[in-house]
Amino acid sequence: MTEFSLSDLEKIVHERAHSGDADSWTAKLFSRGIDKAAQKLGEEAVETVIAAVKGDRQGLVSESADLIYHWLVVLGISGVPLRDVLQELESRTARSGIAEKASRPKG
Repeated sequence: MTEFSLSDLEKIVHERAHSGDADSWTAKLFSRGIDKAAQKLGEEAVETVIAAVKGDRQGLVSESADLIYHWLVVLGISGVPLRDVLQELESRTARSGIAEKASRPKG
C-alpha cells in the first residue's frame, strides 16, 4: 500500500468539489454550503466520540475517516488550506500544550 496523506485527500476533495458530478457527495456538500458541511462535521465528531467511549475500535477508525473527510470539506468551503492548519500545529510544537492553551485570548 502506498502512503496516503491528508494532502492527497485534500486534493481529491478539491477535484470532486469542482467536478460538477451530480453523483458526487463532495460536490453536493460544496453546493449546499458551509452550514450543511459544518452540520455534517459536527455529526461525525459526535459519532467519533461515541465510538471511542464505547471502545469500538473499528467504529472509531471508520468514524475518524468520516470526521477527517468532512473537516477537509469544511476547510475547503471556507477557503482554508490544510497547510495553514499544519503550520499552526507545527508552531505549537515549540511549547507545551498547557502553555499554548494559556496564551490563547480569553473569550
